[in-house]
Amino acid sequence: MLILAQIPSFHSLRHINLVSLVLCLLYSACAAGGSIYIGKSSKGPEKNYSLKGDTENRLFGVFNALSIIATTYGNGIIPEIQATLAPPVKGKMFKALSVCYTIVCVTFFSVAISGYWAFGNESEGLILSNFVDNGKPLLPKWFIYMTNVFTILQLSAVGVVYLQPTNEVLEQTFGDAKSPEFSSRNVIPRVISRSIAVTISTIIAAMLPFFGDINSLIGAFGFMPLDFVLPVIFFNLTFKPSKKSPIFWLNVTIAVVFSTLGAIAAIAAVRQIALDAKNYKLFANV
Repeated sequence: MLILAQIPSFHSLRHINLVSLVLCLLYSACAAGGSIYIGKSSKGPEKNYSLKGDTENRLFGVFNALSIIATTYGNGIIPEIQATLAPPVKGKMFKALSVCYTIVCVTFFSVAISGYWAFGNESEGLILSNFVDNGKPLLPKWFIYMTNVFTILQLSAVGVVYLQPTNEVLEQTFGDAKSPEFSSRNVIPRVISRSIAVTISTIIAAMLPFFGDINSLIGAFGFMPLDFVLPVIFFNLTFKPSKKSPIFWLNVTIAVVFSTLGAIAAIAAVRQIALDAKNYKLFANV
């Protein structure tokens, strides 16, 4: 990540994005294939699809899951925003958006369905964790290593994309727009500032091992408003439909419902982090 973070601009990432797509398809196929193999073999756990916990935990679990889903399917928000731009960009970005959600649905649904079928209510937030049972691998070790390598490389590529807003702020703060992009005046501050940002992020991520919980928190505070609330509000503000028209009140209803869901999901996410904090410690090996 320290090396990849030095890529100067978002435009420079187009080749990495292609590699990321291939890796996403590869590790999704491995995760789904591994789950099916374990589910059909005698090595797999006994399948139990009942819901765990009491009514309170189940209810909060629903809202927690909704915000995680919002995070998962909100990855297309960048091309979705760009798809609203004027032609000819609009046509190209709509195609990109269609490809994006096609890949998202194929990969996520295949992993989710096969993983839940194989492991039931014992499915982990990271399904690859189910491939090892009490330290005993349920698949050939080389297959598990290969899948993890695909996953780590793909997450590195995705991480670079999500670093770009931070990099832009650092560039504006410490860079000099009048100097060449690869001049020492820009390269030295870029290397130092981005390396410090990646190092701090990595330490915090390792310190707080709440993968699913953090996804839920991000979904509640970030992706739910971005995906469901702001678009309909902007539509009403931009196109100004009549307050008597169904589209106006449909948009208002969507905004109110998902604002409420986001607020409840945020409470559920914070609650889940508080509950899991009792079982975790800093830099825990989970």
